[in-house]
Amino acid sequence: MDKRFAAAVTMIATLPLLLSDHRTLAAPPASTVQDFSLQDYRGKSHRLSDYQESKVVVLAFLGTECPLVKLYGPKLEQVSQKYQPRGVTILGMNANRQDSITNIAAYARRQQITFPILKDVGNTVADAVQAERTPSVIVLNSDRVIVYRGRIDDQYGVGYAREEPKHAYLTDAIEAALADKHPAVASVAAEGCLIGRMRKPDADSSVTYGAHIAPILVKHCAECHREGEIAPFALTSYDEVAGWADMIREVVADRRMPPWHADPAHGKFSNARGLSAAEKDLINKWVLAGAPAGDLSQLPALPPKAEGWQLNSAPDLVVQMNESFRVPADGVVKYKYFEVDPGLTEDKWVRAAEVIPGSREVVHHVLVFARDGKSRKNSGAGGGSFLTAYVPGLRAVEIPTGMAKLVPAGSKIIFQMHYTPIGEERTDRSSVGLYFADEKDVNHVVVTQETRSHDFAIPPRDSNYKVEATSPRAPIPLKILAMMPHMHLRGKSFRYEAILPDGQRRTLLDVPAYDFNWQTSYRPETLLELPAGARMHCVAHFDNSANNLNNPDPDATVGWGDQTWNEMMIGYFDVAYPRSRDDGDSVEVLALMKQFDKNEDGKIQRSEVPKKLHPVFTQLDTNNNDEVTLQELRELPAAR
Repeated sequence: MDKRFAAAVTMIATLPLLLSDHRTLAAPPASTVQDFSLQDYRGKSHRLSDYQESKVVVLAFLGTECPLVKLYGPKLEQVSQKYQPRGVTILGMNANRQDSITNIAAYARRQQITFPILKDVGNTVADAVQAERTPSVIVLNSDRVIVYRGRIDDQYGVGYAREEPKHAYLTDAIEAALADKHPAVASVAAEGCLIGRMRKPDADSSVTYGAHIAPILVKHCAECHREGEIAPFALTSYDEVAGWADMIREVVADRRMPPWHADPAHGKFSNARGLSAAEKDLINKWVLAGAPAGDLSQLPALPPKAEGWQLNSAPDLVVQMNESFRVPADGVVKYKYFEVDPGLTEDKWVRAAEVIPGSREVVHHVLVFARDGKSRKNSGAGGGSFLTAYVPGLRAVEIPTGMAKLVPAGSKIIFQMHYTPIGEERTDRSSVGLYFADEKDVNHVVVTQETRSHDFAIPPRDSNYKVEATSPRAPIPLKILAMMPHMHLRGKSFRYEAILPDGQRRTLLDVPAYDFNWQTSYRPETLLELPAGARMHCVAHFDNSANNLNNPDPDATVGWGDQTWNEMMIGYFDVAYPRSRDDGDSVEVLALMKQFDKNEDGKIQRSEVPKKLHPVFTQLDTNNNDEVTLQELRELPAAR
């Protein structure tokens, strides 16, 4: 795929589940906060009146599992250290019913937080000051009047991370309050996780956790939301789930969870995620009823946890990154590439491949390529042909029987790594396992093809910029195994169409709300047929406006580029074609000859190739006679 800049730092695995897109401003600050008494995680009592000498008090509402809270914890500690000598006190407030004293203590230790974190039992203070999400802050002046409420700053948000914040809301408010002034900005809607409030369950509710909700979560969520898996918190016990009840209702209603973006009107997919209308209705009724427990004596058993390799057998070859990488606690991490020589002395046919991250908490996704020594450097993001990928929640599957990908002898394995910091340092050393097929059993070759466009310049603030790309005509019938659209942070929608030989168009996949944070490969339930003479046509739209909360800079003109502040438009699709045919040539050879041999003389002349492709033509023209023959095309790695 491409070299991309990991700007979506807060999106570890299931972060779209946690973040809210709602921009409604909180109630205007105007009230005085009354005295209260709460205990910290060590058991020490703290009253607001204990800090009468403090010129400013900041109530910072935190949780222990929300990814944004993990990123902002160290920042709050820095603010505390900077302003404490000037008479500013920060009090951490944890109102989550699902966070125990032990959880809070562990969070403070891991984040190296020295200011007090108080347990707001029954969310009494959170209710009094109308705090809704974590992380959020409320700034009190010397009279303990609220002068600011909302976000800490705008460095981290939904799907993006900046090198530095554009607006330092908290410190601006502190400086204003120290000067006995009101800040210029008094309220900014917080983003993050809803506070897990205590609710009084409806004892007469017809929907309960034990009878209705637990089976839904086991079926759709427990694969990721369990101890040791990619999701940042577990949903495997009543107490945990009840604390996240309001958040679960919100993300289900917004269709952010389970993560699936294909329009059901166009095809069925074997790896589809989603809840039925009846399941959504049950969740909604349960949360509105106060999350009643019901009978907890006969909860459904969790599915067996994948231990080691998902395919239940050891790979034929395990290739590990040649070095470990230290992922910092915060900030942004550019895409990292690791090249490994697996020592292949003969061609191998790969029937399945699986990536195991070294540190699931910080590995957002992995793309693996096989680069033959004869491959052109730019034929893949790391140079080479796409082999496999890892994304949160992706289950490894075997290529259909009789089909496999070819990895030529001497190939290097390229790891493209997208890391997302989580507020604590981690070290990763990921691996890929390769499962080989016997060459005599392979009757179809599988390759990853693409249609892409480099020629675009998205204007500033354009909310619906259209880019299209079309593949060459298929020289022979092809079977489509999977489709994976790719854009960056301004990606809005993506559609695959088959243009049939008679000109008719058939929509194969429509993704009306593209999300860069989920690199989904869509696998049709039944292999799709692309007849000879058909073309794959892809239509993408980009949102470069300020309304796109992921947009790093709506004032920029955006063109093609490796990093996420640039854009890409690529429609990847896996195809299979018969390995044995009378002519003996691969689909790549036939496609190249069919596309460029305008006079149909069985050779490609330099004059038949666009000037921008002349450097490629020169590489293929091994005898330098200004024409490329079938034999020269057969020397391509993809033709082997």
